[in-house]
Amino acid sequence: MAASAKGTSAAKKPNFFARIVTFFREVIAELRKVVTPTRKELVKFTAVVLGFVVVMMALILGLDTVFSWVVNVVFGVPN
Repeated sequence: MAASAKGTSAAKKPNFFARIVTFFREVIAELRKVVTPTRKELVKFTAVVLGFVVVMMALILGLDTVFSWVVNVVFGVPN
């Protein structure tokens, strides 16, 4: 029973070039669904991303400063 099921699935599988053509047709169909943002949306999204990057940079700078201070206090710099 398993052998007959395996044979039928292998027989129905399209050849390599047919699968490539199907893949590109599906890619083109998905690309047609893409909606380009308006200029207002693009500016808003860019501002959100830049704001997030600035906040994360400030967080990393603060943590780096704190860790540097802790390392200097714990290990000290010999005079």
